[in-house]
Amino acid sequence: MTQERTVSSTATVVAQRTADSPRITLVGGAAQDDSSRALLLATDCTAALLGTVALTPLQRHPLLVAAFVVLVLALYRNAGLYRVADQRYMLDDCPAVAGRTAAAWCVLMAASVSLPVLQRIPLTVVLSGVAAQVGLTLLGRALVHWRRRVALVRRPCTTLLVGPEQTASRVAAALQRHPASGVRLVGIVGEGGGEQQRTNDAAPALPVLTTVADMRRAVIQNGVRRAIVLGSSSAPGHRAWLRSLSELHCEIWELDPEPSAYVPRYRGADRHVAGFRCRPVVGPPFPPHPGKRALDLAVSALLLVAASPVLLTCALWLRISEGPGVVFRQERIGKDGRPFTLLKFRTHRPADPMESATRWSVANEHHMPWFCRFLRRTSLDELLQLWNVFRGDMSLVGPRPERPYFVVQFSETHPGYNERHRMPSGITGLAQINGLRGDTSIEDRCRFDNAYIDNWSLWQDISILLRTATEFFRPTGS
Repeated sequence: MTQERTVSSTATVVAQRTADSPRITLVGGAAQDDSSRALLLATDCTAALLGTVALTPLQRHPLLVAAFVVLVLALYRNAGLYRVADQRYMLDDCPAVAGRTAAAWCVLMAASVSLPVLQRIPLTVVLSGVAAQVGLTLLGRALVHWRRRVALVRRPCTTLLVGPEQTASRVAAALQRHPASGVRLVGIVGEGGGEQQRTNDAAPALPVLTTVADMRRAVIQNGVRRAIVLGSSSAPGHRAWLRSLSELHCEIWELDPEPSAYVPRYRGADRHVAGFRCRPVVGPPFPPHPGKRALDLAVSALLLVAASPVLLTCALWLRISEGPGVVFRQERIGKDGRPFTLLKFRTHRPADPMESATRWSVANEHHMPWFCRFLRRTSLDELLQLWNVFRGDMSLVGPRPERPYFVVQFSETHPGYNERHRMPSGITGLAQINGLRGDTSIEDRCRFDNAYIDNWSLWQDISILLRTATEFFRPTGS
C-alpha cells in the first residue's frame, strides 16, 4: 500500500501505558532464563580451561585449547544442558556432563597425536584432567541451579490464571502450596459469579476478573508478566482474554489441569510447575538479534550509496513536474506498537487532509501522472525507506507497517494481528513474496507474517531478500 496523508492520525493502537503508568516490559522469566544460560556457559568454559591445566604441554597450543572448549560447549548443548528448568539439580546434569566431557577428552587426545610433545603425557594425568573438569563443572552448575531456585522463591513471576473458576481455584491452591514453583498468583480470569474466590483455608482470596477491563487493570497495577491458560488456549472463550494479554506483552502458557498419558508431539517446550505439565504458546516479543541488525545496516548502507543516482533523479523529476513536497512522511506502527515516521516519494496528493489516514484506497488514485504510476509499479517510491532501515525504525525484512487507524481496526477483526508487532516492520516480507501486496487479504498477510516470525532465521531473511530482488519490477506496489 502506498496511501499518503498530510496530517497525523491520533488513533490509539495497542495497549500503551501513559506517563502515570510506565510501559510493561518482560523482566521475569525470559530475562532470568538468559541470565542462567550465560552463567552456565561461563561455568563450563572456566571448568574446561582449568581442566586442561594438568596438561602443561597443551598450554603451548592455545588454538587447540580453544577448539577443545568449543567442542565441550557444543557437546553440552547437544545434550540439552542449556535448557533452563525451574527445578533442576546438579545430579540431573551428572550423567550428561561426565559422558560428554570424557568424549571431548578422547577427541582431544586423538587430535593431538600429531603433536609429539603430548604423546608422553601419562594416562593418569589425562584421567585427573577429566575428573577435575567434571568436578568443577558440576560444582559450578550446582551453584547456578541453586541461585535460580532461590530467585524463583524470592522474586516469583506475577501470574493470572485463565479458565473456569472452579478448576482455576483448585490449580491456584496447588500452586500456592508450592512456592518453589516461582508463581505469585494475583487473580483468576473467567466467567465467575462472585467477586472473590478463596483457594483454600490458609491461602489469601484471589479476585475473579470477569471483564477484559478488569483484567487489563489487574495486569497494569500488579505488573503481571505471565498468564496461565487452563486447558487449550485455542478455545473460543479464551480468544478475547488472550488477545488483550498478548497486547500487554504477557507470556502466555497452557497448563493441563488433569494428568494425562497423552502428551504433545513436541515435548521440548514442556515444563512442569508444581507437578502440572505446561508449555508456552505465545512467547515474549521478538528479541533483537545482532545478526539481523548487522544485515540491515550493511545492506541498507550499500543500497543507499548504490541507489543515490536513482533517488536524486526521482526527486528532481518530482520537484520539476509536481512542485514542492517531494518527500512524503506518514506515521506507521512498528515493533511493540511504537509509532515511527515512514518516508516515501510523494506520488499522489489526497483530496482532503484526513483521506489517506482513514481510507484504504485514496480517491482518484489512478489519475496520477505517468511517472508517479511508474514509481508505484516498480516500487521505486519505497526506496527512501532504506533510510528508515539504516536509522533503525524498520528492518529490511518483516511485516509491512500499517497506519494507526487501520491497526486498530485490523486488531479487532483479525485474531493475531497484533502479534505481528513482535518483529520490527520491514520493507518486504514473507507475505509480500507470496503475492500479498496492495489490496489483498489482511487475514492471509497476518498468517504469513506470524509464520515468518515464528520460524525466523538469518538465512530466511537473506532468502526473502534474494526472492524480492528477482521480483523488484512488478505490476503493483507493496
